[in-house]
Amino acid sequence: MLKRLTMAGVLALGLGTGAAWAEPAKVMIPANPGGGWDGAGRHTMAAFAQSKVFTDGASFTNKGGAAGTIGLAEFVRTAKGDDNALLVTGVIMVGGVITNQTPVSLKDTTPLLRLTNEYNAIAVPANSPIKTPADFIAALKADPGALSVGGGSAGGADHVMLALLAKHAGAPVGKINFVAFSGGEILAALGGGKIKAAISGASEFRAFAESGRIRIIATSGPTRVEGLNAPTLKEAGIPVEIGNWRGFVGAPGMSDAAKKTWLDRFAKLHATKEWKETLKTQGWEDAYLPGDAFNAFLKSEEANWTTALKEVGILK
Repeated sequence: MLKRLTMAGVLALGLGTGAAWAEPAKVMIPANPGGGWDGAGRHTMAAFAQSKVFTDGASFTNKGGAAGTIGLAEFVRTAKGDDNALLVTGVIMVGGVITNQTPVSLKDTTPLLRLTNEYNAIAVPANSPIKTPADFIAALKADPGALSVGGGSAGGADHVMLALLAKHAGAPVGKINFVAFSGGEILAALGGGKIKAAISGASEFRAFAESGRIRIIATSGPTRVEGLNAPTLKEAGIPVEIGNWRGFVGAPGMSDAAKKTWLDRFAKLHATKEWKETLKTQGWEDAYLPGDAFNAFLKSEEANWTTALKEVGILK
């Protein structure tokens, strides 16, 4: 009798919290296929499976647009109370919420953790006359409107980086020609010469650069990105450094038990050789920051990006 009661109690606990002990994760990716958020979601779940930390599988939904805020709104609307639902998030979404003044924000989710950081790169078509960071600055200074530069959504890290480069060049920020893309479309536009340059995470450009279709002329970190033959902006005398962190949040109303379960899973993943290999292969930095510390970080990011967007003239 005691055994039967104990097993019934365990079963009731599992059902009552909705914590997914044997259900696939439902991952909302707030961008179209092929971009940085898409890679973050899919490669992270692949590492979970490869490391056997979480083997129940995952389904993915791509919902791009408006710096991730369309996917965010859909996630908040449809995933409430779902302990298996995860949303890929990042600095671009923080900027998008501020820029678009959306009614839904990350405060409406259950913050879990920051996981990676990646520095941006500037890329140009293979046949571009722009060969160096200095060439890019010169073109921006000469005619900022003529230099079409692709990137993620307005208000994100790519947009802010271009605005900072324009300020360095002495060009009016209001005249820059920033073309927003969601997901992998930016690669086709750049490789096809529909835009003259692009700013995005270095990992998103790597394969196209290795194929010879585009060239990476600079990266935005403090040191060079391993495996890329490109200088940092700092090396070129351009004082612009900007990163692009990514992480995960849970659904609104995620149970405390499920939140703990997911944080434990991510902690175990973080310690595996499979995850370390994923970081290396993708060119990501380890930026692991879980739980309450991540929640505090989100609050500071909102304040920092509000200031930054105002300083560069994107936010009035």
